[in-house]
Amino acid sequence: MTTKKLAVIFPGIGYHKDKPLLYYATKLAQSAGYDLIHIEYHDMPEKVKGDVTMMKRAGEIAFEQTEEQLKDVVFDEYEDVVFIAKSIGTVVAAKYVSDHGIKAKQVWYTPVEETFTFPGNNVVAFIGDADPWSDVNAVKEKAKALGIKMFSYPECNHSLETGTVSIDTRTIHEVMERTEHFIY
Repeated sequence: MTTKKLAVIFPGIGYHKDKPLLYYATKLAQSAGYDLIHIEYHDMPEKVKGDVTMMKRAGEIAFEQTEEQLKDVVFDEYEDVVFIAKSIGTVVAAKYVSDHGIKAKQVWYTPVEETFTFPGNNVVAFIGDADPWSDVNAVKEKAKALGIKMFSYPECNHSLETGTVSIDTRTIHEVMERTEHFIY
């Protein structure tokens, strides 16, 4: 009998499923036999970066839309569930797992600080040392306090990129290897 598996993909505000981290993570999940659900956000506020009020509002909107999109999913039907999330999607995924008591592995790409207000069981996270969307040191400290395995990449921004293609492709390769190891 085949294990029934589900991967839910949570985008960032401007980082969608066709961007490298989520695109390749989706491919990994697909090749591992996971059913896929892609969460999509719409009507998000603009000029969120650096504005705590707007970021909070964006998170609320994203969570409401996620609730609607997942309302008919019976997570107990799956033996293996993984939530793969980017940026604000990490907050939404962590809150959803916490609020609904779902036993899911979680992959957090460039989590923002608010993500760490939720328990972090069975999580692997990745952040760039030059991420302008987060207080990187605070994120690392919070991850450590929660026992979350956090991988950090020098000079990488919020997309885990430096602008040098050879470095960026090596980074994405390493991140995907670690993601694959975690979800398999």
